[in-house]
Amino acid sequence: MSEKFDIPFKSSFVPAVLEPGAKIKFNCHKGVSCFNACCKHADIQLTPYDILRLKDNLGVSVTEFLKDHTVPFEMDKDGLPGVKLRTDNEGACLFVNDEGCSVYKDRPTACRYYPIGHMAMREAGSSEDEARYFLIREDHCKGHEEDREILVDEYRKEQEVEVYDQLNREWLQLMLKKKSTGPAIGRPSDTSLQFFFMCSYDTDRLRRFVLSDSFKASYDLDEKFYQTMENEDLALMQFGTRLLKQVLFGEVTIPVKDNATEKRIEERKEILEMRRKAEVELHKQKQEQQMKDALS
Repeated sequence: MSEKFDIPFKSSFVPAVLEPGAKIKFNCHKGVSCFNACCKHADIQLTPYDILRLKDNLGVSVTEFLKDHTVPFEMDKDGLPGVKLRTDNEGACLFVNDEGCSVYKDRPTACRYYPIGHMAMREAGSSEDEARYFLIREDHCKGHEEDREILVDEYRKEQEVEVYDQLNREWLQLMLKKKSTGPAIGRPSDTSLQFFFMCSYDTDRLRRFVLSDSFKASYDLDEKFYQTMENEDLALMQFGTRLLKQVLFGEVTIPVKDNATEKRIEERKEILEMRRKAEVELHKQKQEQQMKDALS
């Protein structure tokens, strides 16, 4: 028995797995009669690295990119948050034009792989996952009729997808672990789901969190680390995955300061006490004002 995590292709049929060393017959170019057709019905799930590449291509912040170019969705029955590219009302990708893809050099992982599907699979009892590939054949696609054969590995190199796989790997392994753990850990709390979204996609908010005084008071990390987090998006993205592993799955790789938990509890108590006193004082002021109003 195998556990699998499908990314990011959505299909109504069960695909046949391609054997190692398999060739596909496919080519896509402006001369193909269906050029751009697949982009007119786009259902593209984004990985953390996809988001960094696309926001840099557009010259916007992650916050702006998520707001203007993505829509949220639930990746599983437990509500694990994912993001997809926003489309127009007819389902067309907003980056497609008559010439093709306007962000082609930074296009997402799913677009690079097409017409190959990609999944990570882990055999029962194994600690290692393995990549599996399968061919996607859609009726509208005439690229399969082109007279060119290419090995799957050669196609991956041609589409420059290897760096995407490498940089997405740890995050995808985390998804696979969550899926394989199944109901044993139960549905995550709303706070955990929000934390997952921040660490996976919203690196602007993650940066503010990591550079905050409360974070620095909790984790035993040096100044060089914080300088890296402030200036390097890719390092921050990778740290977000480490943080998820530690907070959600207990894989401790980030050193915690001694008594950090106890200190946070005490600080929380102080904040709650200050809030209680402020509410009591406000209540007294309201009562006094009501008495003055009644006597006036």
